[in-house]
Amino acid sequence: MTAIAKSTFFYLTKRQGGLFTVIGLMVALAIFGLIVSDRFGTISNASNILEQSTALALVSLGQTLVILTGGIDLSVGSMISLASVLLSGIANGDPAMMYVALAVVIGLGIFVGLVNAGLTIGLGVHPLIVTLGMGAALQGITLLYTQGPAGKMPLGFDYLAYGRLLGIPIGALFTVVLFLIMAWFLRKVPFGRYIFAIGDDAVGAKLMGLPCRSVLFFVYAFCGFTASLAAIFLVARLGVGQPYFGQNYTLTSITPVVVGGTLLSGGRGGVIGTLMGVYLVSLLNNLLNFLDLSTHYQLIIQGLIVIIAVSVYVENKRKV
Repeated sequence: MTAIAKSTFFYLTKRQGGLFTVIGLMVALAIFGLIVSDRFGTISNASNILEQSTALALVSLGQTLVILTGGIDLSVGSMISLASVLLSGIANGDPAMMYVALAVVIGLGIFVGLVNAGLTIGLGVHPLIVTLGMGAALQGITLLYTQGPAGKMPLGFDYLAYGRLLGIPIGALFTVVLFLIMAWFLRKVPFGRYIFAIGDDAVGAKLMGLPCRSVLFFVYAFCGFTASLAAIFLVARLGVGQPYFGQNYTLTSITPVVVGGTLLSGGRGGVIGTLMGVYLVSLLNNLLNFLDLSTHYQLIIQGLIVIIAVSVYVENKRKV
């Protein structure tokens, strides 16, 4: 085995945690799906899975970086809701206003992330409390702005959601590229490796002189950024923003992260595992739809998956 192969194997098994397990579960679900329904294995259904997984993948990417530092962001769902209504409300069917609307929602997402980091650092309060409060405030602002669908999107904007390149959804391709860039950043760029160091031992990282505050500002700002991207994609799919668009994404964004092998305590995991976790969850939901089970059962199963995944990874960490 070459040095490169050994390095890759070490990275996948040690840094990416349960990546192999997730892939194995995906294969098992795919086989079961092929047995259950002839339509499950069609190209059309595969394209639908990729399309439906894009928003979850985007918001989970930002959540992964936050969790790697030992934090968590519970404001992402409300951020998605606010960004979606502002996007369609500002654009309101006018193509000339699209760039303004996009700049506003992306800038707002980054700003909210910076505020989350600033409050966490400045007040010394756990990010769970800070972001929970921020999420409540953002949802309140959303409902003050509108309590129903807001505005509309210009013609052609739905290409972001339904456009295809070589038969693959544009949104899915963009998401995979973004994940690969972030995976490279975390492994090859010193600033990216600082994220792992802070999650593993924040006190030690500070004593070593690492830019802990800058890292925290970056990860929370990036999380707000990806939440805004998720909102943009959702609006492209449905054509209008909704004040409760992000309601299910707050906790759902954590599911692929922990399933993909990132520890909630931080310091271990990675974005490739999260991406596979997203596809596992999307594949499972798709299969449950073919079995004609309601979304209530889907939520129950996702909750059980999170509990099992966290239990397994915590136990494995104790043995290390």
